[in-house]
Amino acid sequence: MGDFLVYTIGFPVTFLLLVLGMALAARRILGLRIGLIRTALACALAMSIAQNAFGETTAEPSAGLVTLQLGLSILAVIALLALAEIIVPTGSIPPPTEWWGMARRRIARTRRYSRITAIAFRHGLGPYLRGRERTSTGLARSLRLALQDAGVTFVKLGQVLSTRADLLPEDFVEELSLLQDKVPAAKWEQVREVLDAEVGLDAFQEVDPEPLAAASIAQVHRAVLRSGAEVVVKVQRPDVRATAEGDLDIVSRLAETLQRTRWGSALGVRDLAAGFAAALREELDFKIEARNITAVAAASDSSVGLPHVHLSTSRVLVMDRLDGVPLRGASEDEGLARTLLRFVLRQVMLDGVFHADPHPGNVLLLADGRLGLLDFGSVGRIDSALRSALQRLLLAIDRGDPAGLTDALLELTSRPEDIDEQRLERALGQFMARHLGAGMRPDVEMFGDLFLIVSRFGLSIPPEIAAVFRALATLEGTLAVLAPGFNIVVESRSFAAEQISERLTPESVKRTMAEELQAVLPMLRRLPRRIDRITGAMEQGRLSMSMRLFADERDRSFITGLLHQAMLTALGATAGVMAVLLLGSTGGPQISPDVGLYQVFGYNLLIISVLLGLRVVVAVFRPRSSPGA
Repeated sequence: MGDFLVYTIGFPVTFLLLVLGMALAARRILGLRIGLIRTALACALAMSIAQNAFGETTAEPSAGLVTLQLGLSILAVIALLALAEIIVPTGSIPPPTEWWGMARRRIARTRRYSRITAIAFRHGLGPYLRGRERTSTGLARSLRLALQDAGVTFVKLGQVLSTRADLLPEDFVEELSLLQDKVPAAKWEQVREVLDAEVGLDAFQEVDPEPLAAASIAQVHRAVLRSGAEVVVKVQRPDVRATAEGDLDIVSRLAETLQRTRWGSALGVRDLAAGFAAALREELDFKIEARNITAVAAASDSSVGLPHVHLSTSRVLVMDRLDGVPLRGASEDEGLARTLLRFVLRQVMLDGVFHADPHPGNVLLLADGRLGLLDFGSVGRIDSALRSALQRLLLAIDRGDPAGLTDALLELTSRPEDIDEQRLERALGQFMARHLGAGMRPDVEMFGDLFLIVSRFGLSIPPEIAAVFRALATLEGTLAVLAPGFNIVVESRSFAAEQISERLTPESVKRTMAEELQAVLPMLRRLPRRIDRITGAMEQGRLSMSMRLFADERDRSFITGLLHQAMLTALGATAGVMAVLLLGSTGGPQISPDVGLYQVFGYNLLIISVLLGLRVVVAVFRPRSSPGA
């Protein structure tokens, strides 16, 4: 009984110690962090291999063969781990503790797929999903209803599409525009629970159960605070976050699939999906929206009305009520359109904080004749360098200057090292001749051609600039509602020219020169001493110039890794050659009747050669190590 207890307790401890030792040896030899599960499996297989190799030939291996048996076991473990690492890299399979969560998410995702498909079929979109297009006069309405029933993420997608009159027919634009302010409201009982949980109903004298407006993420109710102030309360829809996260997971997986296609890679679908997800998550946090309102109001004038925030949580936002009517119910007014455009352009080019989603549902015509902006869940920010480059881009377009447009475009984008600037300038010259020639009336389509040039030359637009153009594209649809035929490009060029002219006034030039002089004054003070040192060294013949090779850490890492692999290859090859020579030699002391000492050395060197070769192979297939699973 005692021997049985010693065996039952001792064997697991011995095996655990063996697993830990093998894991440490594998990490050192392969340069990887191997998980304990796959190491345990590899150890069990290695012990079986070693037992089959030595168990039948000798009951107890001699001392000379112990190293060979140990080396063969390590070799078997390392070979199995290397093969597993090449086929299934460490980290590609999550740990067992996450399997249940993954299964639940997969089930939820499958249900969501099925629900979206059922919604599409219910609204008559089934033939289009099967690739069988057919003529249908109610397709636009069916698409709008399907997006509306699919939930928050797809409603936001419909809102974006409703601003792209250049891509969709007029009936689609009109139908999808209804998603901006005509989404069915949630039940008051559900809204009341959210309101009571976030701020408490005792903060208000009254709250109107009937919403003023219902959008995809939240709905707005009229209320009166205890102080008597008339406000509106923006309350997030119940369970909207869980639904949005599930949809964003679907969007992310779809983007990863499309990214592997040629056109998806060229469009940067993965980055676009990530940007959309980040923007939507920001809109789901009303504290961020409250900070956005404060930031925009602090940098804006009074030409456009903005709400004042009284109270905010992550799901409830209380702010002043703007007294007005929706933009679609207002009469045409080109002056208001120009005011709104200049207000947004001033935010973009001067203030650096701008409303990134100015669609018609977010604009009101106030009782005092001004326009008011709502819904600051999506706000863009742009630094001074990019703002200056944007101004120069618009000014170059206004002057018809291809060279200036090339310089401004290269400042706005991330340029590849091998770009042909002369060919880019010629392409931009042809672009300007096509859209800005005599008798031509530039429109928003010219920016589409500009993006094609950017894509063709491998330029990468920063997310901040992409947000600017997306906001301007949305604003173009809003201005078309307020003043049909309003030309956003002409007005933007005029605004940029005015801003440049203001900078050229004597006062502005004097102020700019004073600021620049203050910036370079410390350098100018040090300049005479440095010139004196250089001339002195030249006079005495001591002037020299030194240059450090491989100053960049990435260059040093690359060369170090290359030399490391070359040394391992050379050592492995040398050990292999020596092993072959020793195995082919005769004579020497005998370890056993069939094996001599030279053969033992040869087999051990052969094992070392194979181990070094496996290290090189793993390094080729897996250049960077990752955490174990």
